Amino acid sequence: MTPLQRYIAEEIATDHVDGLLSRREALRRLALLGVGTAAASALIAACGENRGPTAATTSSTTSGKPSIAPGPPPGMENAIQPEPITWADGKLQGSWAAAAQPRGAVLVIHENKGLTDWVRSVVGRFGGIGYSALGIDLLSAQGGTAAFTDPAEATAALGKIPPDQFIADLRSGLDELQRRAPGMKLAVLGFCFGGGLTWQLLAAGEPRLAAALPFYGPLPDPHDFAGSKQAAVLAFYGAKDARVTASKDAAAAALEQAGMVHQIVVEPDADHAFFNDSGQRYNPTAAADAWTQTQSWLQRYLA
Repeated sequence: MTPLQRYIAEEIATDHVDGLLSRREALRRLALLGVGTAAASALIAACGENRGPTAATTSSTTSGKPSIAPGPPPGMENAIQPEPITWADGKLQGSWAAAAQPRGAVLVIHENKGLTDWVRSVVGRFGGIGYSALGIDLLSAQGGTAAFTDPAEATAALGKIPPDQFIADLRSGLDELQRRAPGMKLAVLGFCFGGGLTWQLLAAGEPRLAAALPFYGPLPDPHDFAGSKQAAVLAFYGAKDARVTASKDAAAAALEQAGMVHQIVVEPDADHAFFNDSGQRYNPTAAADAWTQTQSWLQRYLA
């Protein structure tokens, strides 16, 4: 398996350990990634040992539904409706939200489910606070996220795309962002799988970025960020997300080695995907804090 496929497989296994997926559904999703039953069972057992009983218990919620505080998710009060767009001669699809008076521009990288309604809502939130935003659909070559009626198949399809293709598509997304928001400083922000790609884009060397904000993204190996040293990095993790948060010290050391402005934030009592208000690990307190810090970071390094 590629590192990306293994990351996705571990996420599926952890979802089962935390009670978010039945064993049957977890095995089905792992099979779509090419993981056989024996290997899947071993992976689930390993993730269970690494996760621990306390984390697994506290991650689950009553009736399988997230505990969400009253009121809209952070940023929704000013969000605008993004529009679907294509570029690169129609080869790439995305969602575009143009700020009325832009102070910068943000490329948003989705989770391993593709460009969903939730991701589009995040794109609209950035547009609403003065940062024109483009949400890229990394399943464009497969017909786009909307072509998949089964979200698990969309995830499996992402796992089969070569990493170099992701980097090429993300750079094309930055091209389009520059075209639509001329003269603006650029940032990239990604969640989960997209957080990992945010790190990978930095490792690939991307001189156009003024800021990068990976949310609970896996750290690539190698992780030399010298080619993107001009980007100010704000990285978010959840204290309960041991699988990904274990890499935060290595990320900080690599950023320090590259001489990059950076800040590592570990949200207490928050798990993986704590910002996703459509998911079962949504943490309103952590999400609100992350949104506040994100705005401050963009104001400092983009506006």
